[in-house]
Amino acid sequence: MAMTIHVDIVSAEGAIHSGQAEMVYAPGVMGELGIAPRHTPLVTHLKPGDVRVDNGKEMMHFYVSGGILEVQPHVVTVLADTAVRAADLDEAAAIEAKRRAEEALAGQKEQFEYAKAQAELAEAVAQLRAIEKLRKIKKS
Repeated sequence: MAMTIHVDIVSAEGAIHSGQAEMVYAPGVMGELGIAPRHTPLVTHLKPGDVRVDNGKEMMHFYVSGGILEVQPHVVTVLADTAVRAADLDEAAAIEAKRRAEEALAGQKEQFEYAKAQAELAEAVAQLRAIEKLRKIKKS
């Protein structure tokens, strides 16, 4: 029997996932993180992207818009502003959000507007990447 670690993924709307995993992968601001059972304690910021939870039987994908990752030797907690099962992402809405953010960047007047548009663009692109990863996995 493989060692496992408990994983909780929580957003402002509520709990998205709670269960055991053999491995967890998350998009840290300094790069991709791989967390196995008995990992060294860690707290870091997450950037928008795909959180993957491998329970030994299947790889589950979740999109997070950013947030905080806390790792303890036997527990991983993802606190996200927004968290969605990757299969529930709306590709058309993500494409539209990307288009609006790119328009806002082109027509920005103030630094605040520019920073907000950049954040919206990064989130839309991360959603589209998560959709594309899931699409590739389903094909194989």
